[in-house]
Amino acid sequence: MTDPELTDQPIAPALSWELADRVGRVGVIAVLVIEDLADAIPLAQALQSGGIDGIELTLRTPTALEAVRRIRDAVPEMLVGVGTILTANQVRQTLAAGGQFGVAPGTNPTTVNAAREHGLPFAPGVCTPSDIERAIELGCRTLKFFPAEPSGGLVTLRSIAAPFTHLGIDFIPLGGIDATNAACYLRDPLVRAIGGSWIAPRDRIAAGDWAEITRRAAAAMACVRQARTDDDQTEEGR
Repeated sequence: MTDPELTDQPIAPALSWELADRVGRVGVIAVLVIEDLADAIPLAQALQSGGIDGIELTLRTPTALEAVRRIRDAVPEMLVGVGTILTANQVRQTLAAGGQFGVAPGTNPTTVNAAREHGLPFAPGVCTPSDIERAIELGCRTLKFFPAEPSGGLVTLRSIAAPFTHLGIDFIPLGGIDATNAACYLRDPLVRAIGGSWIAPRDRIAAGDWAEITRRAAAAMACVRQARTDDDQTEEGR
């Protein structure tokens, strides 16, 4: 028997329906580590020139929050998320910097609840059924599947998600995704969008190779379009 607490009562998702829809339209979230603040704006512009208008800027460097501020000011069309949010204080810092959504590698109830309390749309990380169950209990419906490939990829994702799909959950896989396997993920109905660092890796950022980053962004967006065209054709053939 299905628990009515999970199905009958409306639960406002930690990642709002509106934002989740925008993430889905973006298709690919570029995961970034910015060491030098001078790189923030040209990097965002390079990604945008290639068609990517969604990023996850990770809190792994002292410059991260200021980079968020600069990108929000200079490239307002970019959807700017903040990753590696591990504490309630980082939730507050993310909002103060202008971050539009938050992502974590795991599901920490204290952090998720702080995000809900302060109004930060949030996608916690999961890689087991217990993680998913905990995230659902906290009101989350769009989840980060991390680390995707080391955890077994789509085979694992489909298995661990199966008991919960009737609750309307979906995923943003990250970890080990690149140009060789992105399309497989994008075609799966469980996947709202994918994330990855292959589009703008640290060495290309450090080199200021904006043309290469734009090229990679354009290739990633072409992959999104092709995967969705394949999905549409499959639906028409049924």
